[in-house]
Order: sequence, then C-alpha cells, then structure tokens
Amino acid sequence: MNTTSTVQDWIAIHPQDDVIITLREYTKGETIVLPDDVSFALLDDVPKGHKIAVHHIEAGENVMKYGFSIGVAKEQIAQGSWIHSHNLKTGLHGLLDYEYNPGLASKTEMPPEHLRSFDGYLRPNGEAGIRNEIWIVNTVGCINKVCEALARMGQSQFGKRVDGVFHFPHPFGCSQLGDDLKYTQQLLASLVEHPNAGGVLVIGLGCENNQVDQFRECIAPEYQGKVRFLKAQEIDDELEEGLRLMEELVEVAEQEKRQPLPLSKLKIGLKCGGSDGLSGITANPLVGSVADMLVAAGGTAILTEVPEMFGAETILMNRAANEQVFDDLVDLVNGFKQYFVNHGQNIYENPSPGNKAGGITTLEEKSLGCTQKGGRSEVVDVLRYGKRVTKTGLNIVEAPGNDLVSVTALSAAGAHIVLFTTGRGTPFGGPVPTVKIATQSDLANRKKHWIDFNAGQLLEGQTMDDVRVQLFSQLIDIASGRSQTLSEQHGFREIAIFKDGVIL
Repeated sequence: MNTTSTVQDWIAIHPQDDVIITLREYTKGETIVLPDDVSFALLDDVPKGHKIAVHHIEAGENVMKYGFSIGVAKEQIAQGSWIHSHNLKTGLHGLLDYEYNPGLASKTEMPPEHLRSFDGYLRPNGEAGIRNEIWIVNTVGCINKVCEALARMGQSQFGKRVDGVFHFPHPFGCSQLGDDLKYTQQLLASLVEHPNAGGVLVIGLGCENNQVDQFRECIAPEYQGKVRFLKAQEIDDELEEGLRLMEELVEVAEQEKRQPLPLSKLKIGLKCGGSDGLSGITANPLVGSVADMLVAAGGTAILTEVPEMFGAETILMNRAANEQVFDDLVDLVNGFKQYFVNHGQNIYENPSPGNKAGGITTLEEKSLGCTQKGGRSEVVDVLRYGKRVTKTGLNIVEAPGNDLVSVTALSAAGAHIVLFTTGRGTPFGGPVPTVKIATQSDLANRKKHWIDFNAGQLLEGQTMDDVRVQLFSQLIDIASGRSQTLSEQHGFREIAIFKDGVIL
C-alpha cells in the first residue's frame, strides 16, 4: 500500500486504483494528465485530500484505493468526477465469518546501529521507564480537586528531584458495580503499574465503591513498593499527609538513574485522530514503518481502535502468529460489532464529520488507512481492555476509536510513547508522551505548537527511508529524556475510561 507515483498536485497510490488523491484544491474544468498520457477535464471542484475518478465507474461497482475496495458506487461516476459521500457508500454489512490465511506478515529492517538503544530507567522488576515521574491516581472522581491541588503542591516542592508530578482526573469509582467497577479498577491499576511512574500516590475518599483496600488488591505485588495509599476521610489534613507520602515516593524514585537500555525494552502505542485523505498515504505508513523497525529490533508496538479496523481486519488477521491469535482477533472484531448492534447502532456509521471534510468517505477507506500504522509485522497477541502487554512484537489491544479512551488504553497496556498521526490537528496529550505527526505540511506549519513531526515531507521529495530514520531518531531522543513532546511541554495530559468496560 505504498505510494507508486507522484505528480506534483495529485498522487496515485496503487496501479489498480480507480482514484487519484488531490494535494491541492482543484477547480472544475482543470485538466488532469495521467502518466500514460491519458488526460481529462475535472467535472467538479475537488477539495485537497479528496478523490478524483480516473475512469468511468458503473453504479454498484467497487471503487478501489490502496488496491482494495473502499466502497460501492451509488450511481454512475464519470471520469473526472469528485468521489465522495454523494456518490460512494460503504460496501460493509453485518457480521462476517473469517478464515485464517497466514502469510501476509513480512520481516522488516532493523533501525540504524546508532539508534538501537535508549537511555531509560531500569525498574527493579526488569521493566524500563522513559520518565521518572510521580503519578497521583484517585479511586473516585469526588477527590479530583484534592488530587489536583496535591499535584500542584508536589510539582512545586519536588519537581526538580523527579521528572514531574502529575494527576489524571476521572469521574468514576462511585456507585459502580460488577464488571463496570472491575474494568475501571483494571484500567487504573494498569496505569499505577506503568514504569514511567517512579512512584504512585493512590488517593481515595473513603465511602466509594472503589475502596482503596479493594483497589490495592488489583495492583500486582511486584509494584506495591512504589505505591502509597491515602484515605482522605480518615486523615485530618489530607494535603499534608499527601505531601508526606509523596516525599517518600520521591526518595524511592530518585534512586534510579538513566542508563543505556536495548530497544527490546521499548514499547510504543500507535494512534490516529482527526484523520484526513492523506493519513493513509503519509503519516500512517510512516508510523507503520517505524513500528516495524522497532519490532525488528526486539521491541513492542501496540495497535488499537478496533472499530477502525472494520473493512481492513483481514489484513491483520492474516498476519496472526498462529490460529489462537487469529481466533482472538476474530472474537475481538466481532465482539465490537456486536457491541454496536446491542446498542442499536449501525456497525459502519463512520467516518466522523472531520474525517469526511478531510477526504475520507467510508469506513473501509478509513480502516485501510488506519491499519497501516501497524506496519507489516506479525501480530503476536490480542489484549483485552486494561490489560498489559506480555509479549514483544506487534500487539492489538481492545479499545474504541475515541482519542482519549484509546490513548489511555495504549498507555495502560504499557506503551511508553504514543505516536499519534493527525490530518486535522489536535492538542491532546495522554498520560505518556504523545507525539503528534502531521499528514501534511500545511498543518505542521500552521499548528507548530501542536505538531511534533511533519510526515508531509513524503509529498515533497523526501524518501520513506530518510523520513522514518528522522522520526525514529526523534523517538529515541524522547525516550532518552533529551527532548519532550509539545503536549508534555504544555502540560497537556489526560485520561478517559471506557465506561462500558470490555466488549466480551
């Protein structure tokens, strides 16, 4: 699914495609000249990042992009027409049966030798951290403001001794029962265990369903040494006690120093948000290539956004390491589809308004671009929501497409850094460093306070080999603490919890 030809103002992706993609706005009547000297006049105005039909397409025919169908023509589409929601619809429907046809995974290149290690914190249990921060995790939303005040006070008092003090507010933990409570606890416990936190202060109110003592049991014994617990209703001055416990955590955390570590210790999350018609052409393939390099070096990449795999899921399924992984992925995909059905929603009611404005018409078009973040590596494991990665290589974790929810799930799964591609732009930052990668130079230049890396270089003469080494080098600098993401610099850190819990 790599680019095969570029002609200044438009791009062709695959020789079997029925469309080209515009790299600027086009006006009705302009002439397009294809590489085989076929020329035609545009029948419509066409926005940047959108699709133009390169030949006549009959009603009911599949329309090809990336070498795959992105939907079905609603009507006859003449050569030179703008193809979008008015004349193209999804070809997806219902639940599907799948057959395992392995063999799509391929070996990929190692990163350059000078980029095969990073300077991180080796935790006592053998895990690596790329930050040495103090995190405040509350068991219930009622205590958010106390935790927020403690984070400010902690940053002022201890910020120079560690890499920062941070609190991640959420509204849950009160009046939750059964699986709903269980999966909130599971997600929060996985964050507590994250190796970017050298110490964690868990604060409860005292009357909530998510009791501190109960939540403590959700945290694995090997992590208990870096955690302190506080019940606000049982303490005369919870701020004073919180600072005292935080100082204990700082004393533990500052004993650890950065040291050279192999890439096998590094985990990255893969995410897109505010995608446009160029996401699957520039930023997502770039991130996939970087993920492949890390996996080739023994590291770990984590992919999510399950509903945005619909229509491209077989590409991932046929890269499953074995039939068990294949079956787990089938269950994950069909489980999410059933989730939509159970809530009376159209399974394929996607893409979003912003996606459509950027040139994405159908879910299969969005998915074919989205899944390219997973590169070409073998899928080694499928994780349920809130669970942590245990295998190196490409993992898939259960979570929806919502940016805050999915980045939180990637972080809880163990991602040290999230590579976040965007064609529309977003200031969001997750609990771990969140690298914003623009699909085009216009966005990168206009939103310099949001965007960390410009994948639009790939449309301006730069090769994939050169640009992926640039991004990988920046990744290593961030992991080694030599640089921060813009969202880190601005203090933009948030989490969100999937209220419905897991799908299955």
